[in-house]
Amino acid sequence: MLDQTALSDLAQRLVEAAKRAGADSADAIAVRGVAQSIEVRDGKVEESERSEGDDVGLRVFVGKRQAVVSTSDIGGDVARLAERAVAMARVAPDDEYVGLADPSLLAKQFPDLDLLDPQVPSVDELERRALEAEAAALGVKGVSKSGGASASAGIGGMVLVTSTGFHGSYLRSSQSISTVAIAGEGTGMERDYDFTSAIHGSDLESPASVGRRAGERTVARLNPRKVATCKAPVVFDPRVSNSLVGHLVGAVNGTSITRKTSFLKDRLGQQLFDKGIRIIDDPLRVRGMRSQAFDSEGVATRKQAIIDDGVLTTWLLDSATARELGLATTGHAHRGVSSSPSPGPYNLHLEAGQLSPAELIADIKEGFYVTDLIGSGVNGVTGDYSRGAAGFWIENGQLTYAVSEVTIAGHLLEIFKSMIPANDLAFKYGVNAPTVRVGELTIAGR
Repeated sequence: MLDQTALSDLAQRLVEAAKRAGADSADAIAVRGVAQSIEVRDGKVEESERSEGDDVGLRVFVGKRQAVVSTSDIGGDVARLAERAVAMARVAPDDEYVGLADPSLLAKQFPDLDLLDPQVPSVDELERRALEAEAAALGVKGVSKSGGASASAGIGGMVLVTSTGFHGSYLRSSQSISTVAIAGEGTGMERDYDFTSAIHGSDLESPASVGRRAGERTVARLNPRKVATCKAPVVFDPRVSNSLVGHLVGAVNGTSITRKTSFLKDRLGQQLFDKGIRIIDDPLRVRGMRSQAFDSEGVATRKQAIIDDGVLTTWLLDSATARELGLATTGHAHRGVSSSPSPGPYNLHLEAGQLSPAELIADIKEGFYVTDLIGSGVNGVTGDYSRGAAGFWIENGQLTYAVSEVTIAGHLLEIFKSMIPANDLAFKYGVNAPTVRVGELTIAGR
């Protein structure tokens, strides 16, 4: 496993070799990673896995032609790799939008985002966490067996060097604990899960709380009913409400906009949500799951409101999609070693509202509280929304019995327009949202 200094040197040598081979410009990206995971079941270790590796990718430009090559042979001949990339670029088709980022937009400051936990847990500690989580799940009355528990830890990093003088790098750690519990017997069995993940181990929830919640959620799902097909308010638990933010972000991705495959392609600057709604992308959040000070083209990242007071304010753009749209990159380029950049988000969240979750559902005579979504029946071209769902039926403002095997359907524009967030926002994932109420969806049951 190379250290970060060696990776930086390798990326720099690749860029220089590309220039010598005839490239007009080039950039190189090197990534490294090491991860350890432990899986247990019934009090015994079922699997212990460790992975590590280093990879490097080189992107070269000859005129308006581009080629990308990559290798995991980090000790190989950089000159041959660069020559191959330039030869590929010379026979590639012209693309008027390709090229490195505008040098004036490159990051010059690199704030400390506290992305590396110096305390790496041992294999024994990971095993202890997984066993404790499983034991807590099995200790919940009604849980009949374990679906397994796991704990993992890893460190990954990235180095980016460009022929325009940019040189940036970061290291990021990650740790997680997860548990699956099973309740019931035969055809009446149900399962559910819980997990916690964080950059720093000290920010993880305790293994016992993870296991206990997994067990409690599983038992609560026993003896589900089907409901009659109807239209009713739908409330999304925070475990699934973040998916609504994900659907929005997919629709404002620059690639979808340039290809005209988004139902929002003509709605920049329009009111999509109620006033007061804000959806934020914050790549500079300290200890954020997806935080980074520069994107995969070296462009400085910044906190942005994608939705501000209900209005769609921006697309997510890298340099190529920005050029095609006649705009400036928003610093959202992402890439792997074997691909050219494409736009994507960082730490997303829907800002919290004023009402508690209990107040949010208090006036619902009949409705559906969703805790689990199944399938991916969302059409990004038309905005049509249809997904399998499970959760609990709401009667007179209270959660009553478990519900499963239903489908919720509507249109994303109507969903966005009627969304009301609760005040229980917590930063647990890469995309975060509080409990969310949606005005009315079709619930297809029996």
